[in-house]
Amino acid sequence: MNNAMYRGDNDKISSAAAEIEIKVLEINRADVEARLSALGAKMVFDGKIHALYYDLPDQRLKRSGLTLRLRMEGRRAVLTLKRDVSNAAAKEREELQTDIDDFTVMRQILETMGFSAWLVMKKHRTSYELPDAHVEIDRYQDDFSYIPEFLEIEGKDTHAVYRVAKALGFGSHDCKPWDAVELAAYYRDRNRMP
Repeated sequence: MNNAMYRGDNDKISSAAAEIEIKVLEINRADVEARLSALGAKMVFDGKIHALYYDLPDQRLKRSGLTLRLRMEGRRAVLTLKRDVSNAAAKEREELQTDIDDFTVMRQILETMGFSAWLVMKKHRTSYELPDAHVEIDRYQDDFSYIPEFLEIEGKDTHAVYRVAKALGFGSHDCKPWDAVELAAYYRDRNRMP
């Protein structure tokens, strides 16, 4: 990991892909899936996601606008580093991601290096692919099961994301530029969860 990423400098992460996405809350899954079908979307994943978010004890990643996530997507293990860019019209992050061979070994490596999981989230995800976007229908489980099923739309730019949202029957007022922590806080506060 290069030092610029640790310091939180405004330099871009070299070779990072852009992640631009929004969430739409409390969807009617049947309606969304019917619209996705009419748009010719292809289902590319339907399974469980288990994500662990890591930081050092001094929270230097969080303070630097970085997120380190280890995730199982079905049988695929992925390590991802994200850097905050913007949370205006859409959540924008720079993202470095790599497949790893062994989730458990990577978890042990991270923990041996002094990282600890500050957040663990499990959900069921159904993923669809469209020409300019990926669309996910997510339902959290266990500690976060109080969050209703929601939609996530990721595209190459903000216009593509909002174009797909509109095609699925949602207006800009329905679209939230939130990450998982903000989503959980919204429902925890709304439902006065502990």
